Amino acid sequence: MTTTLPVPVAALTHLDVLESEAVHIFREVAGEFEKPVILFSGGKDSIVMLRLALKAFAPAPVPFTLLHVDTGHNFSEVIAYRDRIVAAHGLRLHVASVQEYIDSGKLRERPDGTRNPLQTLPLTEKIASEKFDAVFGGGRRDEEKARAKERVFSLRDEFSQWDPRRQRPELWQLYNGRHAPGEHVRVFPLSNWTELDVWQYIAREHIQLPQIYFAHQRPVFKRSGMWLTAGDWGGPKDDETVEMRQVRYRTVGDMSCTGAVDSTATTLDAVIAEIAASRLTERGATRADDRLSEAAMEDRKREGYF
Repeated sequence: MTTTLPVPVAALTHLDVLESEAVHIFREVAGEFEKPVILFSGGKDSIVMLRLALKAFAPAPVPFTLLHVDTGHNFSEVIAYRDRIVAAHGLRLHVASVQEYIDSGKLRERPDGTRNPLQTLPLTEKIASEKFDAVFGGGRRDEEKARAKERVFSLRDEFSQWDPRRQRPELWQLYNGRHAPGEHVRVFPLSNWTELDVWQYIAREHIQLPQIYFAHQRPVFKRSGMWLTAGDWGGPKDDETVEMRQVRYRTVGDMSCTGAVDSTATTLDAVIAEIAASRLTERGATRADDRLSEAAMEDRKREGYF
């Protein structure tokens, strides 16, 4: 009698599990909502999020448009990358411009020059005017304490505001997308990913990134313990000295509040090794807007920020 042994099944890696979860979330939103949109800035998390969306619906096109809240103080390398990716995949990009709101008088420049806190009004008004009912964001729970409170499906009221007390249970990956007219849901497919997971996935998928994420020579100056890029946003001041340093960026946003880190990591493997040895999240290490107060991020989220 011949015994047939079972064919061994390859074990899923942790990246396989995270990818599967994110693909499921994208498909769930496509089935539940009428007009979703993906926030896409050209930063690493939104790049990975778009790759997952492309996988979720291949060979069909992604059934969502993209949205970027442009502060006007973004890194030029990242904006150029954003536009290349949009064109390469034939996607439609909505841009909500902070500069236009300042020019019209709806917003006023802050004394410190940072525009990150000014993104809330353009974002929420664009969501309302386009009637987006689900908005994908690249937030991860490991980044910051307020983001750790988020569910994957996070309900926002008719004013786009977030109330932690209205968080819904998500047992067994069952997501509740019900919302009243005027409300919408923020969706976070990367909730359970870490910064290291993101970089390992980028390496596995051979995803191209803006070169700003790798070590390069750059003119920077020090402010509040961070290396900032000089620009017309208000830096450097008279007592701040610009110098050339080899740096890279762990996260990218408004130039006025996104710091660089000293680094020699010019390859994906070197970046992964550097992240694995780090004891600070990228926001904790390089985002001045999160240092404004202990609850800075949570305060902005309650107002409608991502």
